[in-house]
Order: sequence, then structure tokens, then C-alpha cells
Amino acid sequence: MDFKEKVLQVIAEVCEDDVVKEEHDLDIFEAGLLDSFATVELLVQFEEQLGINVPITEFDRDTWNTPNAITDRLNELK
Repeated sequence: MDFKEKVLQVIAEVCEDDVVKEEHDLDIFEAGLLDSFATVELLVQFEEQLGINVPITEFDRDTWNTPNAITDRLNELK
């Protein structure tokens, strides 16, 4: 499993919806798949499953809103 597939798997687990594995430009906030509580869980899972620490202060809904955007940002942080 490559890095992007791992990221998509984590997002799908937290959102409880596999649609994010297929629609990489889906705005997960507008689609109602992620809220404030789930955002914190997503960041925790990135650290636990991928070893990437994302400070909550680095997380901006406007730049972390799609699976593609999340993967790109995590690539920069790893």
C-alpha cells in the first residue's frame, strides 16, 4: 500500500465512508463527513498510523478539505 492509499484509508476510517477513496476532490466538510470532533480524531490517527504529527494549529479547513489536499499536506510534513 502506497502513502496515498494509507492516507485515504485513515480518512475513510474516520469519516466512516469509503467515498473518499474514490472522490479525491470531494470537500469532506461540505459533504458532512468530517466535523470538529472527527477532525481531532483524524489528526490523532495520522500520528498513530502514519507517524506524522499535525499540530491542530496547522490544520485549516480551507486547505485540508479534500483527500487530495490532505495527502499533499501530509507529504510536506512527513
